[in-house]
Amino acid sequence: MSPELEGTDISVLRQLLAWRLSGQRALLATVVRTWGSSPRPPGAMMALREDGRLVGSVSGGCIEDDLADRYSMVNGRGRMAGPLPELVCYGVSADEAHRFGLPCGGTLELLIEFEPDIGQLQALLQLLDSGALVRRRVSRRDASITLEKSAAPAQVRFDGDHLEVTLGPSYRMLLIGAGALAQYLATMALFNGFDVTLCDPRRDYLAAWSVAGVKTTCDMPDDAVIVFQADRRSCIVALSHDPKLDDLALLEALHGPAFYVGAIGSRRNSASRRERLATHFGASPESLARLHGPVGIHIGSKTPAEIAVSIMAEILATKNGVLLPLTLQVDHAKNSLQAA
Repeated sequence: MSPELEGTDISVLRQLLAWRLSGQRALLATVVRTWGSSPRPPGAMMALREDGRLVGSVSGGCIEDDLADRYSMVNGRGRMAGPLPELVCYGVSADEAHRFGLPCGGTLELLIEFEPDIGQLQALLQLLDSGALVRRRVSRRDASITLEKSAAPAQVRFDGDHLEVTLGPSYRMLLIGAGALAQYLATMALFNGFDVTLCDPRRDYLAAWSVAGVKTTCDMPDDAVIVFQADRRSCIVALSHDPKLDDLALLEALHGPAFYVGAIGSRRNSASRRERLATHFGASPESLARLHGPVGIHIGSKTPAEIAVSIMAEILATKNGVLLPLTLQVDHAKNSLQAA
């Protein structure tokens, strides 16, 4: 699991700031350590408002309910303020693990910050919106917070007194080519916390686009890749089936740091694409090795919706550092079926 901040947790910080700006009391809960099986990794966040409303998640649901019971003012027993951050542990005993719905043997610790400072939250979100990685350090001893730009992601660190979490901007996706497949894939990416941009210079295709929340551009795809400024939290997928649109965009994308670059197409078309990129554009074997094509995992998909599921699954596996077995790769699986 990536130690960096997921898009859903960025939304937690945005909502927390909105509550604080409106005068509401609220707290921020962060998973700092886990043992055994745990539903959420260190760094996962949840914000709780004084009236019991919450956003984000630190478990499967039962712990959130207990936190609301402890700290919100709804039941008349809670308390939404404290001079210093508190450390809360769940699942130490088998009875607690069963009560709170934790997996067998699961234990997690949370750091609770009461009424986070508005100025600190604004500064943090400004840095994240600028595309920076930020190391946020919280002290249990005096509740002080420091923010520093970071050159690289880092694991969550907690020594009992200080919490360090490296936070980063949302994952981003650039799609080349509007169409039914792009609409399904964009929808799934949005649900998974990606910011999505769609590029198609064919204005009639772009005019039919109907997925809200997606940025669109009619630039030529290779220009769009340059403007997109991919980083290690970006993926680029060519879906147009048109070499005139896909090839130069893919070539530009393979020169950058995107964690995933892929293109739709059959095994024959994918092989032809690799040959074109190598022969006519000088693409190296190392850069072509980064190209996912045919995109997706082998699930026997035929419809645009099912193909989008297979592509999104491969993107998420790559993002999460999961090495998929050869049997799930489309070309290997289909070659094996033909040979059988």
